[in-house]
Amino acid sequence: MSARALARPGLKFNAVFGVTVTALLILLAVAGPWMAPYDPLKLDLPARLSGPSAAHLLGADEFGRDVLSRLASGARTSAWIAFATVIFALVAGTVFGVLAGFLRGWTDRLIMMVNDAFLAFPGLLLALGLMAVIGASRDGIIVALGLAYMPIVVRVVRAAVMSIREREYVEASRVMGNSEFITMARHVLPNCVAPIIVLATTMFGWIILSESALSFLGLGVPPPAPSWGNMLSTARPYISQAPHLIILPGLCISITLLGINMLGDALRDWLDPKM
Repeated sequence: MSARALARPGLKFNAVFGVTVTALLILLAVAGPWMAPYDPLKLDLPARLSGPSAAHLLGADEFGRDVLSRLASGARTSAWIAFATVIFALVAGTVFGVLAGFLRGWTDRLIMMVNDAFLAFPGLLLALGLMAVIGASRDGIIVALGLAYMPIVVRVVRAAVMSIREREYVEASRVMGNSEFITMARHVLPNCVAPIIVLATTMFGWIILSESALSFLGLGVPPPAPSWGNMLSTARPYISQAPHLIILPGLCISITLLGINMLGDALRDWLDPKM
């Protein structure tokens, strides 16, 4: 990041806060099982619904399971699902977006016709429908959310490619005798990296929120495996008796989304200073 960009206080704060939150999430995703003080599935009925204490730093849930351990395990679940979903949506969306924007003609019309049909449904509603068919599982969430967010990637990549394909170096590649595939791979796709990176960062936050929503509705990660969404769902009957069971996973979701969005804003300003 340039010194001029870092001199902007807002951009610097966004970058530092976003990187810090994202790094903590990655740390929990990788080392969460070893950092958690207890097994997240271990029952301790005498401690059920207890508040923060020396034994359970963030309290215990309705079955006496340690909330801190379950939050750490839930972070791992959310992060891995979001990462796999982003990769799925980016790879598929980039391929279709590049083909549609560069080849144009009937290829563009066919791809965009199917893509617009997917876009006609709100992302979460489409994911809900797919989950009802696929069933509640981690793989099902990844496929459902990947297909729900892929059309956005197709739109963004197609728009970038349509601008890039008219550049002089693309025409020079054609004149040199390079095939359309070589031209797309060497000259078009690398110049789409900046918008793809910014979109990936933003999508990561969207998918964490969507996964939490699906888990809250009972269509996400099946219990007893912890996720922030199903922790919120199971804590609803105890909101007055043990409010920390709802406040803590809600804070985790809110802070994670804020950090990732601020990182995305910083990346956008850095990669496209004209904005």
